[in-house]
Amino acid sequence: MKFYNCMLLLSLVLCVSAQNWFTDAGAFIRDAYRGAEDMWRAYSDMREANYKNADKYFHARGNYDAAQRGPGGKWAAEVISDAREDWQGGISGRGAEDTRQDQEANAWGRSGGDPNRYRPEGLPSKY
Repeated sequence: MKFYNCMLLLSLVLCVSAQNWFTDAGAFIRDAYRGAEDMWRAYSDMREANYKNADKYFHARGNYDAAQRGPGGKWAAEVISDAREDWQGGISGRGAEDTRQDQEANAWGRSGGDPNRYRPEGLPSKY
């Protein structure tokens, strides 16, 4: 009887642990999806604004918004930012210095820094 009670208790503990893992994984995936949406919104706003010297602001803002979602959002922001810079580095012709500055703005936003640090003067308040 003791053996069965121990097995039942162990099963319950494992079940609860597994359930938390599934819950945590689900939250991570949800946060990553919403973080990707934040990144897309920042990119769309940047394209719509078409404002000179606003690139770094939108980098920081997208990463900031995504990271506020939690670990999944922060992960999505990092993956998207790195992929974009890797891809853009060979195509845009802007060079390593521009990529370095973009990545600095990305990291600033992801770490919770205020994106307005990079906001150019005169950018409409809509953004």
